[in-house]
Amino acid sequence: MSPILTVRDVRKTYDGGFEALKGIDLEIEEGEILALLGPNGAGKTTLISTICGITVPTSGSITVGGYDIRTDFRQTRSLIGLVPQEIALEHFETVFRTVSFSRGLFGKPRNDAYIEDVLKKLSLWDKKDAQMKELSGGMKRRVLIAKALSHEPKVLFLDEPTAGVDVALRKDMWQVVDELRASGVTIILTTHYIEEAEAIADRIGVINGGQILLVEDKAALMARMGKKQLDVILTDPIAAMPDSLKRDGLELGADGDRLIYTYDTRAERTGITRLLQDVADAGLVLRDVQTRQSSLEDIFVGLVHQDSAGDTP
Repeated sequence: MSPILTVRDVRKTYDGGFEALKGIDLEIEEGEILALLGPNGAGKTTLISTICGITVPTSGSITVGGYDIRTDFRQTRSLIGLVPQEIALEHFETVFRTVSFSRGLFGKPRNDAYIEDVLKKLSLWDKKDAQMKELSGGMKRRVLIAKALSHEPKVLFLDEPTAGVDVALRKDMWQVVDELRASGVTIILTTHYIEEAEAIADRIGVINGGQILLVEDKAALMARMGKKQLDVILTDPIAAMPDSLKRDGLELGADGDRLIYTYDTRAERTGITRLLQDVADAGLVLRDVQTRQSSLEDIFVGLVHQDSAGDTP
């Protein structure tokens, strides 16, 4: 199957010499959710703006559904829906007319039944006659998604869609995104919320300094780079690590009441059995043992730190 979106060696240099995008290569498969992570100024919004035709690339090529964004602008733009970070809506216009108007901007014929379906999927139908000024911030973000879906796009860009939204509404929005994907819409999501990417994405892309550091299946990435941590909780705190326990990957907790052992789950031997025996031989009494898997946030922070230090991830 051909990718629905292909980005090849895309660069963007602004007047003054600032290079916002530095040779971006990216392929998005139809029907997937890609979460694009990166710190402020990493190039996420610039990349989205370039793909959507808002910003003109300095060099490189981008195709959407097989159409080139420069030579086939109308075709590519009709395939794309964009939900921007900023909420910019007409205060005195109703929900239904706002979404219908967006459909008309793309030359689509009037289709009240389709607009009704979109609004119902986004739990906006009961607000169809409400003016924008009457809606909460979360509802306004739903209207932005409805506007982006009004012309039946194949690819939907969500640029920080849950910024400023409380946790309950954020999780509700994740459900909306999952339902959109189920209907066949390809979704590219930028977010600062690592748990958002961990919850809903199929693949994770990490961008920093205008460069893509990696794009990988979420589960494979966490298996490849994730580590496990074993907390050996002691009955009585100790002031220092016994010499017999000093080894790579083992630290004493700040309060002296636990030993923290980090290990690679892919290794032939984890060393846990030997560690627990050495703890007993040192005369220490265990109160509990706990384990936890490295989160996507741990991996993301590590990748960005390596890149900033000039290392190759």
